[in-house]
Amino acid sequence: MKWVFLFIGILFCFYTLPAQQRFVIEKANISFISKAELEVIKASSDQIQGLLDPSTNKFAFSLKILSFNGFNSGLQREHFNEKYLESERFPTASFSGKIIEEIDIRKDGTYNVRAKGDFEIHGVKQTRIIKSKLSISGGKVSIDTNFIVPLSDHDIMIPKIVGQKIATEIEVTFNATLVLK
Repeated sequence: MKWVFLFIGILFCFYTLPAQQRFVIEKANISFISKAELEVIKASSDQIQGLLDPSTNKFAFSLKILSFNGFNSGLQREHFNEKYLESERFPTASFSGKIIEEIDIRKDGTYNVRAKGDFEIHGVKQTRIIKSKLSISGGKVSIDTNFIVPLSDHDIMIPKIVGQKIATEIEVTFNATLVLK
């Protein structure tokens, strides 16, 4: 019987603690560019979900691959989703981990940081360290970064016939504004 009271007491303590606030995406954009010998391909998405925990500096971001728009034609978008990224089979891309540097995300300032975590696309997870700039002002966090994704790191194969139209390394740019919730 005393275990029941102990369990109820512990439960009561958790429910009376204030809820942990986290930064969540207010707006964001991710874009990529493939600069190959014969063609430049660009696409972007603003359909990104994500959060940043200020107490641990851990983060998690994800997006649906099908949300990318742009491309040079509808057929190019179709090939991107069906042949290369296989969006039906691997519908999301994600990056989750922790900011390496010890910073207080609740304090205003601009910080050059490294985010270390698992970057997953096309069903292949790679541990990455991505340099980013965090700008914190008035309770908002802005993230700006760009990085390179080698297609071979994620088992994305490009047939030789289109090898001069699709780069083997893709430039990615990510910008987001997060607010406390």
